[in-house]
Amino acid sequence: MASLPPVMLGVIILFSFLVALALRVPLERRYVRAAPEISQPKRSFVLELTYSLFAGILGSVYNTIVHGFPVYSAVSLLVGCTVTGFFIGLDSALERERKVIRQAMSRDDTLPLPKRLFSTTRKFSFVALVTTLFVAVILIMVFTRDIVWLTTIGQDEASIIDAQLSVTYEIFFIMAVLTVLVVNLIVSYSNNLKLLFNNETKILEMVSRGDLSRKVPVATSDEFGVIAGHTNNMIDGLRHRIELVSSLKLAEEIQQNLLPQQDPEFEGLDIAGTSIYCDETGGDYYDYFHLPQDRCGIVVADASGHGVGAAMHMTTVRAFLQFGISSYGGPAKLLNDVNTYVTRDSSRTGSFMSMFFLDIDPKKQMLKWVRAGHDAALFYNRTDNRFAELDGKGMVLGVDDAYRYEEFARQGWKAGDIILIGTDGIHETRNEDDQMFGQQRLQEIIQQHAAAPAKEINRHIIETVREFRGKASQEDDVTLVVIKLL
Repeated sequence: MASLPPVMLGVIILFSFLVALALRVPLERRYVRAAPEISQPKRSFVLELTYSLFAGILGSVYNTIVHGFPVYSAVSLLVGCTVTGFFIGLDSALERERKVIRQAMSRDDTLPLPKRLFSTTRKFSFVALVTTLFVAVILIMVFTRDIVWLTTIGQDEASIIDAQLSVTYEIFFIMAVLTVLVVNLIVSYSNNLKLLFNNETKILEMVSRGDLSRKVPVATSDEFGVIAGHTNNMIDGLRHRIELVSSLKLAEEIQQNLLPQQDPEFEGLDIAGTSIYCDETGGDYYDYFHLPQDRCGIVVADASGHGVGAAMHMTTVRAFLQFGISSYGGPAKLLNDVNTYVTRDSSRTGSFMSMFFLDIDPKKQMLKWVRAGHDAALFYNRTDNRFAELDGKGMVLGVDDAYRYEEFARQGWKAGDIILIGTDGIHETRNEDDQMFGQQRLQEIIQQHAAAPAKEINRHIIETVREFRGKASQEDDVTLVVIKLL
């Protein structure tokens, strides 16, 4: 190879690369661009390396046949083309990766998570190992050739100095070329990392501001691709959670609208009700009805469970109750009809509902009630300062459609007497020391504020329960209706 003029050798190598380049264009279209985007950088590297090796083989064959170069000269050319193809391939792969990332960003879409992780540390280790091997092989080949060449030069001082300078320049040239190639790779890879990092940071900043409209493109098979994939899963989860919260808020608004919006006005009665759910929605329910002959109907109910399921059950029972009121024939008949419908709908699900229905006739001073598995209502005789229960047997709704409810009654009261109908969320409230609120505290509040209007009594009970609970979480819905008999 030394006998061939450098210009001629350069022309042969250039021609070989031009021939290989003519074949590279259609191969890039079919092999690289037609592949999945996440695989294109790897294929681009393989194509460039193959293209350079082909050019080296082509030039070596030409030199061997036409100029009669020995085999070791062909090996030298192949090694040089391999090194060139390796660095060109890496640079091309990084450039292809940048294009894939920008395309994904411009389309605002995402690719699936990489099936196989090719970590950044493995990439660095691979490049460092191969670069070291190439440098070692090149230096060995150069030193071997220089040692052979040095045996042929003269032994005078001028020849030795020229040989030293020649070897030094040669080594500096090789190291300079390798340094330029390595620095170019570092800059190119840094640009890719910067692009990925900036895009990931931008999306996370948007998420922190509550903007979930964008996702991170999964465009690499390394840690950035995995992080992007999990970030997108997080964004999907947040979107779903926001949709769920919005739906719960809507359900909460709807359910609150199903409850009485204001206390009713009945002659001879002062009534106030409250319902506080431990979740956005709940299964507690209370309502008021205008019954025939100026009577007042009051219902307090508690569906099994909490949350959306209990709320849906409560809504269904409310619809049956509203329908039954239109043909009201007494508390027992009403709950018998409601129980029939509820059991048919919910017996398979295991859901049930307790209910207390009270029929008040202010003119005749008559109380009629049905207790369907619910806590008994409290009756406070203010004159005697004594409590009694509006008790009676009765099964919860939704268990047995053949069950027949029994109606109970009480005649007479005095002005200032109080009736309290609530759910078990009141007396079963627990504080941080796991102590239960209990019935005794509830009765003491009624006694202390018996002279106050029903609304004030209701408020005092709710506030006392909340203060008693302290920092402990509310474990059950709380519903309370206070009736002051005037």
